[in-house]
Amino acid sequence: MPATLSIFKRELTGYFATPVAYVFIVIFLVLTGVFTFATELGGFYERGQADLQPFFGFHPWLYLFLIPALSMRLWAEERRGGTIELLLTLPVPTWAAVGGKFLAAWAFAGIALALTFPVWITVNILGDPDNGAIVTAYLGSLLMAGGFLAVGGTISAMTKSQVIAFVCTAVACFLLLLTGFPLVQDFFAGWAPGWLTETVAGLSVLTRFDSISKGVVALRDLLYFVSLIAVALAATGIVIDLKKAS
Repeated sequence: MPATLSIFKRELTGYFATPVAYVFIVIFLVLTGVFTFATELGGFYERGQADLQPFFGFHPWLYLFLIPALSMRLWAEERRGGTIELLLTLPVPTWAAVGGKFLAAWAFAGIALALTFPVWITVNILGDPDNGAIVTAYLGSLLMAGGFLAVGGTISAMTKSQVIAFVCTAVACFLLLLTGFPLVQDFFAGWAPGWLTETVAGLSVLTRFDSISKGVVALRDLLYFVSLIAVALAATGIVIDLKKAS
């Protein structure tokens, strides 16, 4: 744990040592505001309802581009700059390095998400929303960001190119979203056995997030995100160990 905490502090401090962190946060806040309040998009005022459904409804699509931009540097930058060798020669277990870097990126994403609190305040001023559902929606958004970051970390560990890591992570995250669309499920239902169709549907990040964002916190949805993060982090550790051995 001390090693993980040390790497966590190093990585989180590193985000704010460059303008990249502030640019990311500003872009995230601006886009969430535009998608929420623009008449043609979220239509927050036009809906006449005291909830944040327009706000959270666009999070999966924002994360589809912003999270890969955050995760692409986790390991690709270390490999490109040659600092990964230094990191791996330190008396730090691989799992501590993987966990520390992931938690720092997740904490940074959480900070960006927390800075959207004025939207929550606004909806409370204008009406009487279900704040419990809003809290669970924030939880779902944070878990979704963590899942995408973990997947992105695995892909970043496989390449020295941040551009390749960004593109591949965006594609992987899009596929995780795509499995929740009725069109995809209907495609599999037309020829695949029932168990395969259910398996594909169960892989959907979008379905899990939609359920949590409506205030329904089911154990299966929480386990899905925890399992996604755990499996992706384990895969990252295996990739890093293979790179170290070679």
